Amino acid sequence: MLFTEEHEAIRRTIARIVKEEINPHVDEWEKAGRYPAHQVMKILGKAGLLGITRPPSFGGLGLDYSYETVMAEELGHVAAQGVSTSIGVQTNMCCPALAKHGSDELRREFLVPLIAGDMVGAIGVSEEGAGSDVASIRTHARRDGDDYVINGGKMWITNGAQADWICLLCNTGEEGAPHRNKSLIVVPMKTKGVTVARVLDKLGLRCSDTAQIFFDEVRVPVRNRIGEEGKGFIYQMEQFQEERLYGATRSITQLEDAVAMTAEYTGQRQAFGQALLDNQWIQFKLAEWQTEIEALRSLIYRAVEIYVNGGNVTRLASMAKLKAGQLLQVIPSGCLQFWGGQGFMWENPVSRIYRDSRISSIGGGANEVMLQIIAKDMGLSHRQRKRH
Repeated sequence: MLFTEEHEAIRRTIARIVKEEINPHVDEWEKAGRYPAHQVMKILGKAGLLGITRPPSFGGLGLDYSYETVMAEELGHVAAQGVSTSIGVQTNMCCPALAKHGSDELRREFLVPLIAGDMVGAIGVSEEGAGSDVASIRTHARRDGDDYVINGGKMWITNGAQADWICLLCNTGEEGAPHRNKSLIVVPMKTKGVTVARVLDKLGLRCSDTAQIFFDEVRVPVRNRIGEEGKGFIYQMEQFQEERLYGATRSITQLEDAVAMTAEYTGQRQAFGQALLDNQWIQFKLAEWQTEIEALRSLIYRAVEIYVNGGNVTRLASMAKLKAGQLLQVIPSGCLQFWGGQGFMWENPVSRIYRDSRISSIGGGANEVMLQIIAKDMGLSHRQRKRH
């Protein structure tokens, strides 16, 4: 994939914001357990970075997804990935369906201020009993005249405590297949009956507010539904493609930073009369990891090229998500080992990458779900059905 000067201009802009507006504050935000989402989103919105692929008529730039790839790579350099996770929810998780399938009225009310950075969005899919198994969600919206009345709860909601609205996946029908009875509905978070029950205390992504949210007789107009009733599951599967590509792309530079910091540290750290990096085993491991990162980059770039040209990237996006999740378990852990006792310290940057990256093989579709999708796409899963 070739990048143009326009790509590089976006890269320089986001790199400057990360260096000047975000990274100097991440230690403070990590200690507080929250970062100022509205403040950061406004900075990004003014720079035109929150709607790169969205329609110009609603405030976006109207560019293709390769430009989002550049932004995701630079956000991998954020020194606390809770921030870039939150930004990814804003740009690639809560709004793709709204931008593509929402009515003009709905897009003017919610997409325009989201792209401008005046509103913070969230995506509400996971529940306590339904994470990767999206079809089994229980949150329900019943029709009452021109309104939906929503009851249920959502779990592990990024931006949940700061969001102005949430793109909510819920059941809008009682009958039919699970993938045909769901709808996506935009719910303003200040609506009566919406309760942020608690902000979750997590192993990593400490500065990203992640919440449990309950909905008790929450009434919203039917016009807040995105697209057709019953198409929510399909729309959400579409949104997952952007989410998985974004997360995998962001991991490239996150992993490169871990390797680079480890190479620098082991080059300085003396043990047994020589620098640790003079040990050929460490050299070989760092070289092996860098090779794996480059292979991941190639896979992602291929997927993005196909996606930009309108192709189906379900298999490749799942492969990229899987490979990124695997490498994010192996490489930060190995780097931490080479840092020794220093790596075990809470304030160590590699220690933070280790903690922040652990969710990568769980959130957005667990590794096992990615394997299931890939196997199905390969035509392998029918063999299991035949045995039963």
